[in-house]
Amino acid sequence: MTTVNSVLAAETLVDAVTLAEKLNVHEVTIRKWQSSGKVPRPVRIGRLVKWRLREIEAWIKADCPPRVKWDVMRAGLL
Repeated sequence: MTTVNSVLAAETLVDAVTLAEKLNVHEVTIRKWQSSGKVPRPVRIGRLVKWRLREIEAWIKADCPPRVKWDVMRAGLL
């Protein structure tokens, strides 16, 4: 049986600090982008806010579209 923990363990999740380092911006910028919908939707685990590394890498390859467009692209509607 698949549990939430086993699914999450299979995915690499990164926090805002790590994401900021990857994108070469400040952590505050990530928080602003998160609230304004410029980065993919984070995963929330209790109070923790994380991003799927694989999704971030795909988002970067897609030229960093806004969240609304990214959600449509992920759903395969574009």
